[in-house]
Amino acid sequence: MEGLLDHILRDMLTRLGGVDICVTEFVRVSGTLLPNRFFQRIAPELLTGSRTPAGVPVRVQLLGSDPGCMAENAAKLAALGPAGIDLNFGCPAKTVNRHRGGAVLLTDPELLHQLVSAVRRAVPAHMLVTAKMRLGYEDKSRKLECAQAIAAGGAQELVVHARTKVEGYRPPAFWEELPAILEALDIPVIANGEVWTPDDFARCRAISGCEDVMLGRGMVADPGLARTVKSGERAGWAEVEPLLRPFWDKVQLATLPKYQPGRLKQWLAYLRRLHPEADALFQRIRTVTDPREVERLVFDTASTPGARTTGEMARVE
Repeated sequence: MEGLLDHILRDMLTRLGGVDICVTEFVRVSGTLLPNRFFQRIAPELLTGSRTPAGVPVRVQLLGSDPGCMAENAAKLAALGPAGIDLNFGCPAKTVNRHRGGAVLLTDPELLHQLVSAVRRAVPAHMLVTAKMRLGYEDKSRKLECAQAIAAGGAQELVVHARTKVEGYRPPAFWEELPAILEALDIPVIANGEVWTPDDFARCRAISGCEDVMLGRGMVADPGLARTVKSGERAGWAEVEPLLRPFWDKVQLATLPKYQPGRLKQWLAYLRRLHPEADALFQRIRTVTDPREVERLVFDTASTPGARTTGEMARVE
C-alpha cells in the first residue's frame, strides 16, 4: 500500500494486537543493486530484528520484472534478516505497470515463474519467499495459470487480491474466485480485498475457503480489526485516539513539514469511516497546511474545547 502503510502506520496498527504478519510497501527494483540503506528506509524494522515495536514480524516486498536483478537484490535483502521476502504481482498503479511491474506481469505467467524461481534460488533455504497477485490484468481467464506459475517457482505462500488490475479497488471483491486457486495449489492461499469489518472477514473466509486473510485499507480504517476478528474485542475511539499523538510525532521526525499535515489527514480520512470523533478532527484541519496549526488544533487541549489530552492472523499489507 504505497504512500499509506509505511513503518509509522505499521507501528500504530500493531499496537492494538491481533496482527500476525506485516508486509512493507514495495521496494522498486529496476536495474541496479540497491544499497542497504534503501531497504532500511522502507523497512527500518530490519534494524530491530525485522519486527515492529509491538513485536510483529515484517516481510519486505520487492517489485520488479528482471529475474537477474530481482535475484541480486533479494540476496542482498536476505542478508539483512527480514522475516520473509514477498514479491509484488498485484500493484495496479499505471506508472508501475507501464514500467513492467506489479499486476501487468500477470499477462506473462512464464515470467512470473522465472522471477519467483530466481529469487528462490538466490536466498537461503530458510528464508521465506511469498508472493501477492490479483485475479488477472484485464480479466480473470489466466488466474490459475499465474497462481500455478508462482507456486511452481517456489513461493511458499500466495496472497490473492480478489480483483483484476482493471477492477482496481472498486467493490466488490470476487472472493468466489479463490476456491479454484486454493484447490489448484499445494501452498497456503491467503484471501485479500474489501475486508472492512468483522462480518466481511467472516464472509471472506466462508466464500473463499481460505483460512487466512490479509487486511489492508480496512485495518487502516479500524486499527482494532485484527484483534476483533480473533477475540471479539472491539477497539473504540478511547483506544484509537491515543495513537494519533505518537503517529504525529513520528511523522514530524520522518517527513518534510509540507507533507506532515497530509499524512495525518490521510489517516483521519480512513478513521472517520468508523469514528465520528475522527471526522470532527478531519473537518477541523481539512484545509490547514501549517504543521504548527495542525498541532494546535488537534493536540493543544487549551484550544480545542471538550478535547482531552492524548497519550502516547490477521495480516497487514
